[in-house]
Amino acid sequence: MINILFCGNEAVFDGMLTCTLSILKRSLLDEPFTFYVFTMDVSHIKDTYVPISHTHMDFFNSVIKKYSPKSNAILIDVTDIYMKEFSNCPNENAYCSPYTLIRLFADLVKGMPDKVLYLDADVLFNRDINLLYSTSIDGYEYAAACDHYGKYLVKSDYINAGVLLLNLKEIKKTGLFQKARTLIKAKKLPFADQSAIIRSTTKKKLLSQKFNEQRFLKKSTVIRHFSKRLFWLPYPHTGNIKQWHVSDVHRVLKYYEFDDILFEYIYLKNKFDNEVLKNEH
Repeated sequence: MINILFCGNEAVFDGMLTCTLSILKRSLLDEPFTFYVFTMDVSHIKDTYVPISHTHMDFFNSVIKKYSPKSNAILIDVTDIYMKEFSNCPNENAYCSPYTLIRLFADLVKGMPDKVLYLDADVLFNRDINLLYSTSIDGYEYAAACDHYGKYLVKSDYINAGVLLLNLKEIKKTGLFQKARTLIKAKKLPFADQSAIIRSTTKKKLLSQKFNEQRFLKKSTVIRHFSKRLFWLPYPHTGNIKQWHVSDVHRVLKYYEFDDILFEYIYLKNKFDNEVLKNEH
């Protein structure tokens, strides 16, 4: 069993769908998946901060089972944990949203497996997930690749927390997430949960950049992370192109390697919007 963790509200649905399609389409082994999805209702902070709906999850599950009948997705509402742990904390208005914080609850949620791959929603797999998931993390809290910019600007082993192969058994032993939650509650951090994880780490395994490539796409790339990046032309500027921005993926990034994934995503998204949501009203 391969265990995946996503976190967010309905705003991450496009990312979850495209990322999951890339996992299913690029996997070479017939091994089942369990997709855990942490969500919550913090609409008191912002109207759009509502949980992922069961309608979205039912559709998500139907897509997964088309490729892998023994696989499934599990929706877990962590609202109560969030309100107890992080309500009104200094990092509640984090650089992205409060949903970036809830992966820090993985050690508190009952039934979570010892090994789970946390993924930001803005990643696509270019190669088989087993190239990463089969990595041994015995004795380590997690495995992660360096942040493309942080390894130059901060320190050489500064990791990007958008792809984390978690050893929850070890994390519970060392108290990594517990220490990170304490930091989140204590003071404002530059990158909220990522900063807290890095500062609380006891032992990590560094992965090759190909497992979280934030700038380039090569034949060896296993995961392409569509995070904010620097563009030099026609003038220096930052861009935040996500994989579901299909026109920009073609026009700006010149990527066509993911077309089988992205074209199916467009079909499925239209089907969901025009059939599933329409039937609800």
